Amino acid sequence: MHSFLQRGNALLAYTLSVLACLTFACFITTVFLNYKTEADITPVKIVVKNVPDYSASREKNDLGFLTLDLQTDLTNLFNWNVKQLFLYLTAEYETANNKLNQVVLWDRIILRGENAKLNYKNMNTKYYFWDDGNGLRGNKNITLTLSWNIIPNAGFLPNIFAHGSHSFEFPVEYTTSRM
Repeated sequence: MHSFLQRGNALLAYTLSVLACLTFACFITTVFLNYKTEADITPVKIVVKNVPDYSASREKNDLGFLTLDLQTDLTNLFNWNVKQLFLYLTAEYETANNKLNQVVLWDRIILRGENAKLNYKNMNTKYYFWDDGNGLRGNKNITLTLSWNIIPNAGFLPNIFAHGSHSFEFPVEYTTSRM
């Protein structure tokens, strides 16, 4: 006859095997869903200044200020396998020094059960829009994109880009008002 420990080990191994199979089956039911949706991003006010960057060096770098409108409805992204969404707004642009620059301007975490309809008017960015030189003034192709990571209960951590990005240009002259 088997001892108490052998029977407990067999029961635990069987239970873990069944739970692993159920978790995989649950993951398969949501892995092929389309998690894209529309996002409307519109800059309202665009300003660029040339100010000293005291965090790294005393050189003057470009600092962009944006006020924007953001509207999107993310309620259809939530299902039983989505715990939360990590949203972030990025700006991509090209300068003479760098082929691709990406700056995160804003982020937010939306938990399941929270209001997932975003309707921001005249929203300021959460993070500074620094350039490591003078690449913002007169730049004609800054692209704002809303993206999100889906934090699942089981499965992959996908990185999704919203349908709809917005391109704009910074002014060719620096704003001289004080900060």
